[in-house]
Amino acid sequence: MAHALGIPYVVAEASYAPKQERGPWAQGCTASRTALAAADLVLGLNAADRACVLPLLRSPDCWASLAPFVDPERARVGVAEAAAQRQSLARSLGFDAGTVLLLTVAMMRPGAKLASYRLLAQALGHLTARRWQLLVAGDGPAREEVLAAFADLGPRVHWLGAYEPDALAQLYPVADIYVWPAICEAYGMVLLEAQAAGAPVVAGLTGGVGDIVRSGETGLLVPVGDAAAFAQAVARLIDSADERRLLGQQAARAVGERHSLDAAARALDKLLTPLVATGKTDR
Repeated sequence: MAHALGIPYVVAEASYAPKQERGPWAQGCTASRTALAAADLVLGLNAADRACVLPLLRSPDCWASLAPFVDPERARVGVAEAAAQRQSLARSLGFDAGTVLLLTVAMMRPGAKLASYRLLAQALGHLTARRWQLLVAGDGPAREEVLAAFADLGPRVHWLGAYEPDALAQLYPVADIYVWPAICEAYGMVLLEAQAAGAPVVAGLTGGVGDIVRSGETGLLVPVGDAAAFAQAVARLIDSADERRLLGQQAARAVGERHSLDAAARALDKLLTPLVATGKTDR
């Protein structure tokens, strides 16, 4: 259609998996190759996708990185309001509001999500001598397996169930640390949402996670799948309120500067304007 109308053809968030060239997904894989070869511009939100997509493009110049983005305004909650929400949660769930609050938000499904939950439980099992509570927002078909993984941690873990996006925006500011092992994660929008609310992140370094969490600046990244390293990183932030506060402040600022709707709009305008002006790529 773009060819028929004489307008630029732009693809966003493309990925390509050569392993799908044979088997039940082969037809879709072939269609993806054709679409990418015709694109004037491919907007890549995950740097990990670049290696497989780039050989399919007319020119390497047809690839442009676009940072994943969220609306940081949704996460803006005043200090007093966040404190009141924290007190309310503490009363309803029965824990000390002064305890370090860890938060994870994820679907409970078999595969990588369940593996991440299991690694998180294993890591936190090393930290029972420290004062912390874990809030878990999420549900799904693997719920029973997830609950079983955390059984030994007992009342430290609070199961909040599935949350709507607007309710999540009110939950993130309550957390002291956002924790997620991120096994096989593309990049994880929840990692951005948590940072936008000022929560430092501890996550596994995989996929595009390193594009949105800057280790030592907005959180701490560890080798993916390493429960001991994950536990050490969480312990480090539990033990240091000053570092948590600094990383959280820097995380909120980084999202505003690099991953906000405004930042994405500016980047898109810079990339798309030449295409629209000429009707074809100048890249």
